Amino acid sequence: MNSNLEKSILLLKASARDQRKLSTEVKNKALRNLANALEKQSAPVLSANQMDLEALPSMTTPAFRDRLTLSSARLAGMAESLRQVADQTDPVGEVVENKTLKNGLKTRRVRSPLGLIFMIFESRPNVIVEAFSLAFKSGNVILLRGGSESRSTSSALYQLISDSLKSSGLSFSPVLGLEDYDRALVSELLKRKDLIDIVVPRGGEKLIEHVQQTALMPIIKNDRGLCHVYVEEDADLEMAAKIVRNSKVQRPGVCNSLETLLVHQSVAEKFLPLVYDLTSKDSLVWHADPTSQKILNGKANVQPATPQNWDTEYLDLILNCKVVTGLDEALAHIEKHGSKHSESILTSSEAKARRFQEEVDAAAVYWNASTRFTDGFALGLGGELGISTQKLHVRGPVGLRELTTPRWIIDGQGQIRE
Repeated sequence: MNSNLEKSILLLKASARDQRKLSTEVKNKALRNLANALEKQSAPVLSANQMDLEALPSMTTPAFRDRLTLSSARLAGMAESLRQVADQTDPVGEVVENKTLKNGLKTRRVRSPLGLIFMIFESRPNVIVEAFSLAFKSGNVILLRGGSESRSTSSALYQLISDSLKSSGLSFSPVLGLEDYDRALVSELLKRKDLIDIVVPRGGEKLIEHVQQTALMPIIKNDRGLCHVYVEEDADLEMAAKIVRNSKVQRPGVCNSLETLLVHQSVAEKFLPLVYDLTSKDSLVWHADPTSQKILNGKANVQPATPQNWDTEYLDLILNCKVVTGLDEALAHIEKHGSKHSESILTSSEAKARRFQEEVDAAAVYWNASTRFTDGFALGLGGELGISTQKLHVRGPVGLRELTTPRWIIDGQGQIRE
């Protein structure tokens, strides 16, 4: 790491103290100003994004291209996310617990920022604004490093954020965007626990694995999303087909999209052709178990599933399909192959739904709904730094409260411990 970059990160680290002191009013005003700037100055961002899209290799998958693409509608959604974060309750200073001990000590557990967050992400430039807003509102400073494929878009967004914060009156910068895309730099930073308090990797399995093996500071892990939908024998099949299509097709290149469809054997012959017909215009490729393949015999784009398919996150228009004997087999399959991200059961039975929700080990478990709702914006958090699949500190969407941690504030009147 060159000396200029180290100085910049040291300044970011030092600014964490100023960031902790910012009032809620100042933070909210800055976020709303950035939302307005994003709408009024969208042309340079869209132009930069077009440059990145044109630079993509011709063999780039549609799903990857979609993750990189910004549009006026997506920029409007980013602006709305900023306003939602501004409208959220500020978690900094929230008293979690308050009591007076027998010795007279007054104790409070109060939510406080984590410090300097290093976020590494791939291909999705909208993450820049979302991650900044959540870190900023929760009293943290953030170091951002995106993928090289979004370098022009990222640069435009970093500049927009910087200009907007200055116009809002901030005398320091709580965000730094890395525009050096040397992978060796990331490896070096992951060892700098003197600079970085928390690292948040958001990307593919190779990135997650590299961070886990290299980082010397705590990690908030956003692992792969190998999501399942299980269709019970008593499900409303018309509704179920629409949910399955939405879970898989609406945006296949994201972590909360469906990868494996499980169907009860008693409804498979009726349901699978229904889903196939509903997705026939979506260029969906099926990896089917023997029973599913027999039901869909002769239909295009239906291939035999291999053992590897059940453990593959495609992030593309590819769907695994398996017919199961019932809830027990569905639960066993998810336990073996799931990534603890998002799972859904489609059934008219509350008893079956509750059993599924109790027994499935995942960050988000649905009854009669698409897995696509596992998202900070969709769940009313304004946004997210990712979907945590780990079990310590946070599970599910990483929002404002999850970017703080309770610490002890203790007031005394001369007490000493005997």
